[in-house]
Amino acid sequence: MNRALTLLRRRLVGSIFVLLIVVIGTFLLLEAAPGDAVDAYIVSTGGDAGMIELLRHRWGLDQSELTRLANYLWALLHLDLGQSVTFSRPVRDVILERLPTTLLLMVSATALSFGLGSALGIYAGAKPGSVRDRVLSIGSLALYAIPGFWLGLVLIVVFAVDLRWLPIGGIETLASSKTGLDRAGDIAIHLLLPVSALGFIYLALYLRMMRAGMAEVWRQDFILAARARGLSRRAIVRHVARNALLPLVTMLGLQSAQMLGGSVVIESVFAVPGLGRLAQEAVAGRDTPLLLGIILVSAVLVVVINLLVDLAYTILDPRVGASEVGA
Repeated sequence: MNRALTLLRRRLVGSIFVLLIVVIGTFLLLEAAPGDAVDAYIVSTGGDAGMIELLRHRWGLDQSELTRLANYLWALLHLDLGQSVTFSRPVRDVILERLPTTLLLMVSATALSFGLGSALGIYAGAKPGSVRDRVLSIGSLALYAIPGFWLGLVLIVVFAVDLRWLPIGGIETLASSKTGLDRAGDIAIHLLLPVSALGFIYLALYLRMMRAGMAEVWRQDFILAARARGLSRRAIVRHVARNALLPLVTMLGLQSAQMLGGSVVIESVFAVPGLGRLAQEAVAGRDTPLLLGIILVSAVLVVVINLLVDLAYTILDPRVGASEVGA
């Protein structure tokens, strides 16, 4: 436990610098992009030069880039993400409204892809070269080649339009007045298609990684020793799967950033009101404070997920992090 806490503390210190680089880099990239929130507002509503000057002063866009960056970093130290020019509300409040939906979508899709993908990978890797191994390998390769947005559209056409089993989009039925378990069930039904579209792509990746890892472990010397000791095949498969699980845990942390990026597309396809759609609205409105807040929160989520992966590593393999802690 002490070793895990020491490793976690060191990772947290390094994460502060990572988040600082993300904030400064994102701010400079957004500043380099043409147009700002005033330009987007004037295009949609119209206005004269006097209004443009007034809006730039009100939103602080008449200041230099370094001044605005310094003001933003100072406010960030006080956990203030600024004011959204699109919603005329604090960025923190807007993000907190959408964040639970994205977290629910990500956690559900991750559980589906990692859990089912690992299980199918173990099933395929238990007998490398068998018929089930070849079928699952080919099927996973075909599934991984499908774009997520196309898979989402196909699921909508089949299950929502043709069969009418599931709703087309949204997070829950509008004005349904459902509460408790009824509302939870309604949300689960609405999330079934977007979770499937987001999770199936990564399911194929985990399946292939688990299968490949097990095929490699089968050739290790300790497997021959286990067979010589007369262990049952089920017991040997369990040991093989545990040793092949470590690369999968690593990929789980690396895929968290891609999962967030994929949620932007999936939320747009299924009209799910999460961070993905909010980022799209922020880009359309050139809302720099809101977009900065979304990217910062996303970076924090990725850092937290990777910290959890590091802790999982210390549990699965006690050798991990031992050199860092002892240094």
